[in-house]
Amino acid sequence: MGHIANSKSSLVPLIDRLNKYPIGLVDSEVLRELLSLLFSEEEAFIASKFPLEEATLPELCRATKMSEENLLPVLESMADKGLIMDLPYNGTTYYLLMPGTIGFIEFTFMKHRADLPLEKVARLMEEYLKDSEKGHAKEFFGSKTPLTRSLVHEDHIPVSSVVTTYESAREIIKQSSFGAAGMCYCRHQKEHAGGTCKKGVPVEGICISLGNGARFLSRRGFAEEKSKEELLDIINMAHDLNLTHVTDNVRNKPSFICNCCGCCCHIMAGVKAGYYNGVAKTNFIATIDPEVCDYCGDCFTACNARAIGLDKSQRYAGRSDRRSRVNEEICLGCGACISSCEKEAISLIPRENPSIPTGRKRDLYKTILKEKGRLTPYIISRVKKKVRKFLPIRA
Repeated sequence: MGHIANSKSSLVPLIDRLNKYPIGLVDSEVLRELLSLLFSEEEAFIASKFPLEEATLPELCRATKMSEENLLPVLESMADKGLIMDLPYNGTTYYLLMPGTIGFIEFTFMKHRADLPLEKVARLMEEYLKDSEKGHAKEFFGSKTPLTRSLVHEDHIPVSSVVTTYESAREIIKQSSFGAAGMCYCRHQKEHAGGTCKKGVPVEGICISLGNGARFLSRRGFAEEKSKEELLDIINMAHDLNLTHVTDNVRNKPSFICNCCGCCCHIMAGVKAGYYNGVAKTNFIATIDPEVCDYCGDCFTACNARAIGLDKSQRYAGRSDRRSRVNEEICLGCGACISSCEKEAISLIPRENPSIPTGRKRDLYKTILKEKGRLTPYIISRVKKKVRKFLPIRA
């Protein structure tokens, strides 16, 4: 069955289903046009019937009233597209519908595709993700508890401080059971929209996935399995390029590490658009020594959140008297700016009120749903339902 053409109303059940996730998709004509390219009508119907938890083929047959013979090929195609995740476990395959973000929207540009008009898809994604009036930015960044958090460049922490395992990109990788690296969705999407990365960050092999999510991505061609040593090399490259690490806002088993720049990354774009608490900050903050700073401006471009600029009290001072200043409300505390300063005027200091992320992804989701008023009795019953231990932590 072909892609949805004149029956966009058939996407309403799919959108309703996706909006049961902590981060939903705000309905709009742009969204419907985008989904009509990503889903065939049959795929949209099947996706709308997915339960909140993982499901087996027989369970999905009952939900869709389709035979296994007819349903299985469609599920295989949907997994290849990244619309759903398939997880083999103890001789049985379980399926899970991916959320829109972080999910199938990103997966669309995490491998080369010949089945989509990528330039059109890229334009629609750009329009949808940046259209704050339609509310998607608020949907992603607006909850009190952020979905994602930044990680510190541990090379730059004060000698008197200790970084815990969950604060260190390197330690997260070392403790992971499986790792893969793949194409950066943001930079690939920007290329198809006619732009390039101003920091010269490669599109291929820069974004890291971990655990069961990484197994799925590598099996379906969205990423390539990597050794821990290879993944650590990617972290080192990200440090050299002054990139900000972003991961799940959980302590236990984060499932991805994105290496973000300020010119391409949609998450950084949200922070720069004013959602200063849309990404959880590290327990450190950057500070600039005014006695050393010569206002060269290198840190302005190095900061991916646009948290460094002219000290406003010096607005009318001559250039030789000006100094850079960190906006503490915006600063993510990643430390990506530090190596850009040849004068070594920038350093990290501990925040006064350090925060600790929640332990598990399931608890994070429940918190966000509660904050958004979506923790309905139905969802509570689904959350309390038994959760198989392989449940993909990226989903």
